[in-house]
Amino acid sequence: MTHTLSGKVVIVTGASSGIGAATARALGRLDCKLVLAARSADKLRDLAEEIGPAALDVPTDVTVSADVERMVAQTMEQFGRVDVLFANAGLYTFGQVAEGDPDAWARLMDVNVDGVMRCVRAVLPHMMAQRSGDIVLTSSISGFIDIHWEPIYSASKHAIQGFVHTLRRQVAPFGIRVGAIAPGMVANALWGITDVAEIDARVAERASLRSEDVAEAVVFMLSRPPHVTIRDLVMLPQNQDL
Repeated sequence: MTHTLSGKVVIVTGASSGIGAATARALGRLDCKLVLAARSADKLRDLAEEIGPAALDVPTDVTVSADVERMVAQTMEQFGRVDVLFANAGLYTFGQVAEGDPDAWARLMDVNVDGVMRCVRAVLPHMMAQRSGDIVLTSSISGFIDIHWEPIYSASKHAIQGFVHTLRRQVAPFGIRVGAIAPGMVANALWGITDVAEIDARVAERASLRSEDVAEAVVFMLSRPPHVTIRDLVMLPQNQDL
């Protein structure tokens, strides 16, 4: 049994590439009304034109509170409600802590953790007033396993997991569902992989997921009937060895 998504108003952050763009396309095919948010205005405009008139592009930096508030205000002005927040914007870094850049770490935390919380805070009053809504946050296998080559990124995703598990219980009485999608290796721009042949090769080796694989899983989470919460959906390429 599935729950129809047709007509749902969905905000997607980090929508200009990767998982965000793939999820926006998937939801567009299901007749959702989309608000596409990211810093890259040109890429957003191209994606909105590709999806069609049901997509609104709103250039947004999730580290800037005024941008996030404007994103939600434009959603309400255009569509009158917000049914889904897919808080997906994120940065990635790896390497030895002894050789890292604390300023870059602070930027990553501001996007991956604080930016997510800003977006959630901005949509909650509207979802609580309508007593319904879905919030899906992009986590990672790094939020479940302490991956030693990416300690800062892993720390950010552990924070997201803590936020999901506590927020969910606060807002459940308002009919709002909260869950995390936690993929392993995804061959996309976040990991510096954009060549189609390289993506195909990694997928053929079962060493990476496609962004579209994750998008399908997000659609699955959102399309469950209202009494079902997918709290965590962890997905890995078959041969990812952790």
